[in-house]
Amino acid sequence: MFIPNSDADREEMLRTIGIKKLDDLFADVPDHLKYPVLNIPDGKTEMEAIQDVKDLAAVNDSLDELVSFLGAGAYHHYIPAAVDAIISRGEFLTAYTPYQPEVSQGTLQAVFEYQSLVAALTGMEISNASHYDGATAAAEACVLAYHHFRGKKSKFVLSANLNPQYRETIRTYFLGTDKIKIVGDETQCGPQDPNELLALIDSSTALVYIQYPDFFGCIRDYTEFAKEVHARGALLAISVNPIALGLLKPPGEFDADIVTGEGQPLGIPLSFGGPYLGLFAAKKEFVRKLAGRIVGETVDKDGKKGYVLTLTAREQHIRRERATSNICTNQGLIALASTIYMSLLGKNGLQQVAKLCYDKAHYAAEQINNIPGFEVVACGDFFNEFIVHCPIPVEELNEKLLEHDVLGGYDLSADYDEMNNHLLVAVTELNTKEEIDFFVETLKEVTND
Repeated sequence: MFIPNSDADREEMLRTIGIKKLDDLFADVPDHLKYPVLNIPDGKTEMEAIQDVKDLAAVNDSLDELVSFLGAGAYHHYIPAAVDAIISRGEFLTAYTPYQPEVSQGTLQAVFEYQSLVAALTGMEISNASHYDGATAAAEACVLAYHHFRGKKSKFVLSANLNPQYRETIRTYFLGTDKIKIVGDETQCGPQDPNELLALIDSSTALVYIQYPDFFGCIRDYTEFAKEVHARGALLAISVNPIALGLLKPPGEFDADIVTGEGQPLGIPLSFGGPYLGLFAAKKEFVRKLAGRIVGETVDKDGKKGYVLTLTAREQHIRRERATSNICTNQGLIALASTIYMSLLGKNGLQQVAKLCYDKAHYAAEQINNIPGFEVVACGDFFNEFIVHCPIPVEELNEKLLEHDVLGGYDLSADYDEMNNHLLVAVTELNTKEEIDFFVETLKEVTND
């Protein structure tokens, strides 16, 4: 970092600390560490550098060349060309924060529309302007619950059916404090009966967290479960797959208090970890404890409709110790992409995408279940993911599949000790019948070697 000090300034500072020259400050550092010989090659032309980067990128496999059945939280969906075209416009492609509403009405209205769509999709009363990703949103739901009970309740009951990375992020959020207790997800045997969680709720429980459809793709009606959670004095948070909500009952109809989710399926391309999109919706009573930004609709002094950042006393605009979260931004451009995606598809379009995912996944499950040595693990109805017990270790199976340009499913033994040889398969509208049939035939071939 450059610090513009004059020679006189430096001499005065050295005199003050009692040394004559700057090198004396580093006298204890060996010369070979101060001046290491660096093996840095000669510079390259722009043309050469670009070719080197292309060569490195060519080592990767993309979904343009592979048939993918991998999900577990990030999914390969079709994205209309208009999404990228619109978010690439100069009015939207900016890192500027819309603090000045008089020059930001377009951006603010876009965020307001995003909030409205998320609230409608989840069946909730309010939505914020987004979080970084689904895992961050899940952790912030726990923070909200803790503040709601003013720290008097500090126990979180997490379902083992909640995405393992979300659970890990929640634990990381509260690392270093002895005030929070997290229970419920200790089981390593796979799908968990949600009713097992009810026995863990006591007077210190702030929040119960489940997923819908769950991490294994299973669909359950949580209406009665929600009643039991509330009867015990705890809040209920549900993490969702937004595409599934085009077909399934929204969690608001279960009387969920908080709904979070990964918004990546809503027009966001797969990338190595992001940028993705954290959905966060809740009941109106939690609006002042909701982390992140909220855009509200108002009228100006002339009576014209306008949009502004509102209720900002929740975040960084107040004393740090009184803020409800350190989240003071949002995924503006990514949220806009999801808004455009939802607007282009509309209610019927989203329903059609969800129905395609559901139907194709059930077709794939039926075909795989007919392969000798493979068995689809039943958990009731499922959306677009399902568990398959395989005759060989999943790591070995996926390596063999990749040789046939097939990206296999998720190895559940990575997160569940007792789920060796269990594969989580994801199917979306992009998987054609021909691809599914090829996947099935390839499974037969690689396990008969």
